[in-house]
Amino acid sequence: MPPLRSAYGSAADIRVEQRYAEPVLHIPGAWQRAARGAGLLSPTGDLAPTIFAEVTAAAIRHDAINLGQGFPDEDGPADVLDAAIDAIRTGANQYPPGRGMPVLRDAVADHQHRFYGVDLDPDREIVITAGATEALTAAILALVDGPDDDVVVFEPFYDSYAAAVALAGARLIPVPLRWPRLEPDLDDLRAAVTDRTRIILVNDPHNPTGTMFSAEVRQEIVRLAHLHDALVVTDEVYEHLVMSGRHTPIATLPGAAERTLTISSGGKTFRTTGWKVGWISGPADLVDAVLAVKQYLTYVNAAPFQPAIAVGLGLPDRYFEDLAATQRQRRDLLGAGLVAAGFDVATPAGSYFTVADVRSMLAEGEDAADFCRELPARVGVVAIPVTAFVTSEHRDDYATLVRFASCKRTDVIAEAARRLGASTR
Repeated sequence: MPPLRSAYGSAADIRVEQRYAEPVLHIPGAWQRAARGAGLLSPTGDLAPTIFAEVTAAAIRHDAINLGQGFPDEDGPADVLDAAIDAIRTGANQYPPGRGMPVLRDAVADHQHRFYGVDLDPDREIVITAGATEALTAAILALVDGPDDDVVVFEPFYDSYAAAVALAGARLIPVPLRWPRLEPDLDDLRAAVTDRTRIILVNDPHNPTGTMFSAEVRQEIVRLAHLHDALVVTDEVYEHLVMSGRHTPIATLPGAAERTLTISSGGKTFRTTGWKVGWISGPADLVDAVLAVKQYLTYVNAAPFQPAIAVGLGLPDRYFEDLAATQRQRRDLLGAGLVAAGFDVATPAGSYFTVADVRSMLAEGEDAADFCRELPARVGVVAIPVTAFVTSEHRDDYATLVRFASCKRTDVIAEAARRLGASTR
């Protein structure tokens, strides 16, 4: 079996990140809000490494299979890789236009029309970003204006959401996705959205749970956004990793387009997460507001990779169908291993991730974080506690849940499933 890839180059790279886990509260600045929002800053000023760095270091120490981080361990389609090489060799190595290369903006517009029937003006309604994370951060910083604004998120959530909301000085209002259904309760959603709500932030398909929102939930989001004059920002990076049903962008719902910004990227769809090519689309005035902030974050990025992602977006339907089918196979393989290990498993409808309840495996006083710290040495597999994706106030609600990523090669997932299935406490 080929060697497993780490998210980092070596254990030395992990130590560089961990070196910063020292008291630094005396250093003033907005970084404190970001770190505290992401759950990395203690009341005494200790800055912790992310759980991703911690478990990846453990994976290296124990030669464990890393199902912690959501990055593939294989390259994307040859046509896309070759297009990047050609772009480098033919001079696409300087600053691209601030809104992104026309070839990619055109490709994004064509993609949205082809898959969802959405018509966009590529010159006014699309901006290319340094991955979806920059698009999300720029949108929040652009459209949120301090402590009087709320951003509603579905908890657990991608950890950068909390950091960006904290940087903007706003309040993060979570709507829980409760085990075992991991779907939002409409009454909880209605209670969370108020006249203070500036943005309802939707991740569908959802990381870390793999949930896909029902038509009823999507419609209620739009209704509440109109009722309270809120904006909707959607994170749809897993749009082509749907294993049950079909992805429906909120922007396609009646009355949604004029107040919705849609974000996606090429990283997950084309297995090129390191290229950091994303985009945001929607009404021209909202996109202009995001661009006003984005241009002072990265300015531009990924010149030779933009035309390559454009090639990817134009691949035939068979590519996207095979991508979903492969992920479904890997999801099922991992799920079988988790069930054999005695875990309760929530089968995901989309994304890279499967959530399992490890309650039956825990000793008294232990939680999922303890379990994940022990797992690499005990079983040779790495996972992430779902508490890494929740607010501190709600950690107890998710204390026994663990996220596994099934985006590795099929032979790697098979070996992880074997190890998990063979393990007993």
